[in-house]
Amino acid sequence: MNTWLLLIYKVPNEPSARRVYVWRKLKGMGAILLQDSAWVLPATPRAREKLQWLATEIKDMEGGMATLWEAQEVFTGQDTPLVEQFTQQTDAVYSEILSQLSRDEPDLAALSKQYQQTKQQDYFHSELGERVREALLQRRGADDL
Repeated sequence: MNTWLLLIYKVPNEPSARRVYVWRKLKGMGAILLQDSAWVLPATPRAREKLQWLATEIKDMEGGMATLWEAQEVFTGQDTPLVEQFTQQTDAVYSEILSQLSRDEPDLAALSKQYQQTKQQDYFHSELGERVREALLQRRGADDL
């Protein structure tokens, strides 16, 4: 059974930059939108800290409201689709990195950075993520020869 963090918030429509700012922060954390302004992340210490900071930022915005909840599933298996959604989200990026690595002269620095950013969002330790790590290390070694 997984424990989840649920952020429910409201930000005024204008200026729209505030809504975009919050959306980008949540996407950068790898959060998944459940409904309207209800976002979910696995309850890790890092995610909790980031969401607490974001909730504080939202509350500091004029007219902003935010509530952060910790929750668990009530019925067994309810969180399975959510876990799959998180995994699919990171696996899509990992697949793209692998595709780029198969090309002649890939930008290893950029791909390594993209891998590191995705790894931060890989809450369920995707097997594909490990394959990407190995491929990056192997490619780096081959380029050093």
